[in-house]
This record gives sequence, C-alpha cells and structure tokens, in this order.
Amino acid sequence: MIAAAIAHRFTLAWGRSRALSAFVVGAATALAMPPTGAVAWPVIFLTFPVLVWLIDGAGSGGGRGIKAAAGIGWWFGFGYFLAGLWWVGMAFLVDADKFAWLLPVAVAGLPAGLALFTAAGTALARALWLPGPARVLALAVGLTAAEWLRGHILTGFPWNSFGYALAQDLRLAQGAALGGLWSLTFLAVALGALPAVLGDAPRDTARPWRWVGLGAAVFAGLFAFGAVRLATTEVGTVEGVRLRLMQPNLPQDLKFRYAAKDAVMAHYLKLSGDLSGPARPKITHLIWPESAFPFFLSREPDVLAKIAELLPEGAVLVTGAARAEERPDLGPRRYDVYNAVQIVDARGTIIATADKVHLVPFGEFLPFQATLESLGLEQLTRVQGGFSAGSRRRALVVPGAPLALPLICFEVIFPGNAVPGGPRPTWMLNLTNDGWFGDTAGPHQHFSQARVRAIEEGMPVVRAANTGISGVVDPLGRVVARLDLGMEGILDADLPKSVAAPFYAQLSDAIPAALWCSGLLIVIFTRRAQQAASTAKLS
Repeated sequence: MIAAAIAHRFTLAWGRSRALSAFVVGAATALAMPPTGAVAWPVIFLTFPVLVWLIDGAGSGGGRGIKAAAGIGWWFGFGYFLAGLWWVGMAFLVDADKFAWLLPVAVAGLPAGLALFTAAGTALARALWLPGPARVLALAVGLTAAEWLRGHILTGFPWNSFGYALAQDLRLAQGAALGGLWSLTFLAVALGALPAVLGDAPRDTARPWRWVGLGAAVFAGLFAFGAVRLATTEVGTVEGVRLRLMQPNLPQDLKFRYAAKDAVMAHYLKLSGDLSGPARPKITHLIWPESAFPFFLSREPDVLAKIAELLPEGAVLVTGAARAEERPDLGPRRYDVYNAVQIVDARGTIIATADKVHLVPFGEFLPFQATLESLGLEQLTRVQGGFSAGSRRRALVVPGAPLALPLICFEVIFPGNAVPGGPRPTWMLNLTNDGWFGDTAGPHQHFSQARVRAIEEGMPVVRAANTGISGVVDPLGRVVARLDLGMEGILDADLPKSVAAPFYAQLSDAIPAALWCSGLLIVIFTRRAQQAASTAKLS
C-alpha cells in the first residue's frame, strides 16, 4: 500500500513538479557512480522505479505520451549528468584567463546535450509501454539503446553508463566478462526498475512480489557467478617483469610550460629513484604518465641523455609524450602533432611509438578545426591545429614484457573497441593525465571504468596518471597496487598475467545484443497478447 501511494503521487505529477521530480531522481542516480558508488550504488532500486512511475503518467498514449516521456527522460538525464559530470568544468579553470568564460557551457551544456540520449531512450520506452512488469523491460530496452548510441555517436562518450552502477561491487562486475558494459546496463535498468511493480494495481500486476523475487533470483545468480569466478580463477605474474609507476602530481599549468623544462625533468628523475641499486627484484620497466613533457621528447637530446643515465642496462622507460611529424605540404604548419606513448631504452633512443587514435573533442581537437580557429577558439591543450589522430590502434612491442595494448587517457572507457586485430595483447597500458580535473569525482570514475575493461578483456591494466589514480589492476578487476589521487610517489609492482579471453572479449556486443533483442521481443509479444485479450473482452 505504501508503494502504491508513492507510485500514485509520482504518476499524477504534472508540469514543473514532474520535471523537478525527474531532475532530482536523475541527480540521485549519480550517487551510484564513484566516488560514492561503492556504498550508494543500490540507489538505483529507488530512482529507476520513480522514473517508471513518472513515465506511467506521461500523457494518454500516442504522440503526446511519447513527447511527455521524452521530456521526463531529458530532465532525468540532465540531473544525472549534471551531478555526475560537473567536474568537467574544472579543466576550463587551468588556463582561466583564456577558457573560464566557457565554464557554464561545459558544466551545463554537456549534461544538456547528453540528456538528449536519455530523452530518446524514454521516448522509445514509452512507445513500447504497457501495463504491468513488461514495461520495466521496455525501459531497459529504451535506455540501453540510448546508452549504446551515446557510446558511439559523434566519436562516443559512454562515461558513467548506467551499467557501472552494478560494477561498483566487484562480484557483480564479473558479469562484464560475459556480456560487457552494455549487458550490465540492461540489467542495471531492468533490475533497478523492477520494484516499481510493487506500486501496481492488482489488475495490472497480480502477485507483484513474484516478479520482484524473479529479479532477486537473477541478481543472486549474477552475484554468485562473480563470487565463484573471483574465488576459483588463478592469476599469476609475468616472470622477469617488475614495474615502477611514477606519479609526479605536477600542477597542470606547469606541465605545458617549456620554461619549466628543467624543473619538470629534475622532479621526474629524482622521484623515479635509483634504478641501478642493489634492490631486488630490479625494476625492468619505468612508466611515466600521459603528456609527461612540456616539449617534444625526440627533439631534446639532453633530456634523452638524462633518461639514459637513469636507466640501467636492459630497462626501458615507457612514457607519454607529444611527438611531431614533419608535413611540409601543410604550409605554415609544417608538422602534425600526436599524443603518443614512446619507449626509450638505456641508450636514450626512442625505440617504439604508438599514437592516440581516439581524441578528446574540444580537449585535443575542435570540430571544424580550421573554421573555429579562425574565429579565435582553441582546444584546451592549445596545440595550434589540434592533435592529429593515429591511423589505427595497434599493439605495442615492449622489450622484456609481453605484447601490450596502449590506451591513452579516455581511450580506456570504450567497451569492445579497445583490442585491435592481429596477435592479442596480454596487458593494457593506460597512460593518462587527469590533473585537468583536480580533486574531484572524475579521476575516480575514470579508474573505475578502466577496471571494467580489465574484466571484459581478461587483461590486467597498468595505469600511470599525473595526479592519480595510478595503479595495477589484475584481469578480474582486483586492484593489486594503487597510488591515490593527489599523491606524489612511485609504485612498484609485478605485472599480472592475463586470463583466457572471456566471452565478451570473444563475442564483443553479440551477447548484449541478444539480451536487448530478447527484452524487445518479450515486450512486443506481451503487448500483442494484452491487445488481443482486450479485443476479446470487447467482443
């Protein structure tokens, strides 16, 4: 009766009251994401039912109902993304005199745009809507489709997809090994929204606890699978590989000033420590974060000489670095600039390079770059002409270590799109610079999403970040070693081995697609059955 009274209140909400309710429950849903998600992720069992009840009251069918549902979805999404992504605005304060005026656009404009996907999802759900438990599947179908599109359209931005709520518990996160993030998203919405049936009228849902019990059984099965996988899967370490991750915690403005070259290098060299001492096991791979230098490393022989002095024989430095490639055909701008991973050996020679393929819009390039630059606009990195994207993702041969998959910054957040064709890498190397976002939720969310990629692909993730969070994550998503946000220091760790490629790594989006199609078919057939029964009564 209590659930029915609450459902009735939200179903009858109208105008501003309905919009405000959707906004508030959307913002509350963001609590399911880091840094609060470890404790608060069950909030989805409260917020998604409210979303169902709000859509229940969205007009009386036809186009009017779909339009009203889209409005509810937009306000829900706006609250969700505003509460979960406000920290993006911090990047515009690093170079405040140039970019601070864009702060409102970043803080409010990005959530407003992303909320259009949520609006599309609830509109699709309303088009499939029907009384009873099947409307919960309709919502899961609509929002999962919208989230998948959000992860792919306009270069894609699947940040904080709803499936990450379930991934906050490591046992539930093992479901990513079966169906990846999109399966977790479908389950998070469906299971989270299922308590809405407790507020249904008996004519719509007989014995609603039966449906809640079914959802609890699915939840328990997912939990049990993860617990068994964690308890029974053995993960060893790669012999002869000892990593040292360096987290310099440099102020963001210092990293891009060439005048700070000597200070930056002195800090790096001192912090990296003595690699030639008697300590055992010896460090074989020193790893520095993304965009480590305020210069092109290949054009600074004195810096390469200092790195050679630091590295003992047989050791290598793996570092993020911008690189320039000569392009005389470009006229006044005679080179392309790439955000890259570079490997330097003990002789100070750059022996391997991998370029970033998936660039950050407005951070590393501007859409319609030449036109917007002519109007005086710049991307945050202030590289004239913007960064250029690498031609394709490729594995990286790291001397003394297994084949690696380099992922720079947010390249690690894209499920099913990380591993290139050809020989399969056995570990992911994620170099990033989250210093743009200060001590906010952003770096915590980024690290959490990298853990899910480890589970999906069955590969460990080695992550070096300028200001944190740096760490080593095994192929089951367990954190082996970690340097927290805002710390300065080094982290020594062995390299975990990979495990056999999970189902998701082998089948990519086939399993979530099958889950989505099954949900869609159940909704369609249930809807037809209800319409046939209604017609029979009338006749």
